[in-house]
Amino acid sequence: MAGDSALPHIVIVGGGFGGLWAARGLAKAPVRITLIDRCNYHLFQPLLYQVATAGLAAVDIAAPLRHILSAQANVGVLMAEVAQVDRAASAVQLADGTRLQYDTLLLASGSTHAYFGHDDWAAHAPGLKTLDDAEVILRRVFGAFEQAELHADAALARDAWLTFVVIGAGPTGVELAGTLIEIARHTLKREFRRIDTSKARVMLVEAGPRVLATFPEILSAKARVQLERLGVEVLTSSPVTAVDADGIAIGDRRIAARTVLWAAGVAASKLGATLGAPLDHAGRVQVNADLSVPGAPNIFVAGDLAALVLDGEPVPGVAPAAKQMGAYVARVISGRIAGSTPPPFRYRDDGALATIGRWAAVVDLGRVRLSGAFAWCFWLTVHIFFLIGFRNRLRVMIDWSWGYWKYYRGARIILGNDGDDTN
Repeated sequence: MAGDSALPHIVIVGGGFGGLWAARGLAKAPVRITLIDRCNYHLFQPLLYQVATAGLAAVDIAAPLRHILSAQANVGVLMAEVAQVDRAASAVQLADGTRLQYDTLLLASGSTHAYFGHDDWAAHAPGLKTLDDAEVILRRVFGAFEQAELHADAALARDAWLTFVVIGAGPTGVELAGTLIEIARHTLKREFRRIDTSKARVMLVEAGPRVLATFPEILSAKARVQLERLGVEVLTSSPVTAVDADGIAIGDRRIAARTVLWAAGVAASKLGATLGAPLDHAGRVQVNADLSVPGAPNIFVAGDLAALVLDGEPVPGVAPAAKQMGAYVARVISGRIAGSTPPPFRYRDDGALATIGRWAAVVDLGRVRLSGAFAWCFWLTVHIFFLIGFRNRLRVMIDWSWGYWKYYRGARIILGNDGDDTN
């Protein structure tokens, strides 16, 4: 790939925050880099729920990897899927059988949905990790309103189509629930003739005792109040026991809902298991203090796939942590070439943010904790700032400004058919 073949070959698997920040961090290093991702774009995942709910278009939160790295001559990009890692041969094997040798490997392949042993639920409760997932959810959400209009004269059928259940009350679940109730009560309220979309039910179901469990209890409580003020029905301490095409069960209680969305758990990429390294309960690779794999100093793991405990607390699987890990791995590789050793990785916690709806959010910055309208403005500013590319930032600012004043969601075009029974 790119550069002099005599230079050390760095293979990076994953074009997310960890992989991209590592590649950028090696821009001036005497290495040749191959970045491999199954997609040809970098995705700003924190705003993926906005694509799933038609607030933004896919191009607003994604940028082609080749374009992002076009000025970096020592990087080549491959759009391919890595099937496994062969440590003994220092090679990765692609899904088509092609093998690629490496001198140093970084796995930053992220995570996927976890259904806790109920993989059959996936067909009825899609999760949200990719742009494809977002398109599936968009079809189901807006298709549900169309089906409710079609079955307006059959109360049971209509009400089931107008009931939306989000399972899991972490940041993604809270964001989805708050946006869905806004869509029902504001965006669509004048567009249907046979149904009253404001009567739609949005239910947020959480197995644990509170929403946003990783936030301080005071912010968690405020988030619940804001959700309920918007009209979301919040059910905590309510583990789901069944999911099917007609709804969910919570113990003996049955809830009829034709649209169920999954935000309850994640599992690490299966590539971690091919390393022959120790894994934690979620399948993440337990790494050394320099993010290398035990027994394999030339293999690093970053982002959601890495399990690292610092000061008694695990490094969270969030975008800032992935960025910091990727940049750190780049420093370690550069340091080794120069004959130096950087200190162990330290995670800098810049805080946590979650939006709930219009003028509603919570922000935890450690000593500073915000909620309500000011928190929402802070959340919006941070997310726009971290989007890659001025064009994307400008587009998002324009779209959100228009959407804010008009409750308008212009990206709600229903395309394709994901094989469910909404048609």
